[in-house]
Amino acid sequence: MVSRTVACLLQHATANAYTMSSPIKLISTDFDGTLFEEYGQPPIPKRVVTLIGELQERGAKWVINTGRDLLSLTEGLTHAGVSIQPDYLVLVEREIHVNEGSQFVGLAEWNAACWRDHAELFARVQPDLPHLMGWVNTRFRATIYEDAYSPFCLIAGSNGDADEIHDFLNDYCRGVPQLTVVRNDVYARFSHTAYNKGTALAELTRRLDLDVNQVFAVGDHFNDLPMLSRDHARWLAAPGNAVEVVKQSVRRQQGFVSEHSHGEGVADALEFVCRRAS
Repeated sequence: MVSRTVACLLQHATANAYTMSSPIKLISTDFDGTLFEEYGQPPIPKRVVTLIGELQERGAKWVINTGRDLLSLTEGLTHAGVSIQPDYLVLVEREIHVNEGSQFVGLAEWNAACWRDHAELFARVQPDLPHLMGWVNTRFRATIYEDAYSPFCLIAGSNGDADEIHDFLNDYCRGVPQLTVVRNDVYARFSHTAYNKGTALAELTRRLDLDVNQVFAVGDHFNDLPMLSRDHARWLAAPGNAVEVVKQSVRRQQGFVSEHSHGEGVADALEFVCRRAS
């Protein structure tokens, strides 16, 4: 019988063999619902932290591609207590930030264009906001507000309500060039079609002089769909808790859908890709 210590050493050696032969040079992970489980113990499993850390040691870069802003994400990472740091952040599904050791610094050229294009777009939308708010408020119990990133943000009372509101807002967006709805669960906001998790990932891929065959992307919800595309990543994945539309999209593109949820599902996917290359 193999002792527990020897078994652990063999398992670790196998994991190292996987990561050494990994084709992944850029790892793009959504945060909430994918890597991070709010009430998980721990919120981000050690197994996935170890795998990402080993891939980083072998030259891969890691980007957290999230709808959170910098403060909120920093709080989440602190809560999770992870021992590694991402190389890049994509914040509010569009802004790119670079890890410069002691802080994350915005990618000036990209972020400035992002802010300018959104300001121009939202100026065109502004006159229609009273009608949109009225339509929602007369039919649903929902919270509508404005923040620094969108003049129309929404928290629906249920996913069923969010589905109906999403359909209505999508119809509206078809009449406004470059306008789209970004949705995650019961949350939604307006955004510019040129800036999303997929286009930000493509910009990082370009800046790192990589191609899509070296990129891995994993996510669980509607706002992850732009990066869960073979246009932006060769290796696509979803954890077991992903919404059905995401699972279907990943499977349709020959990606990997784990039976495990959240970070354990991400670890499954990384190991699967590394095994395929070994």
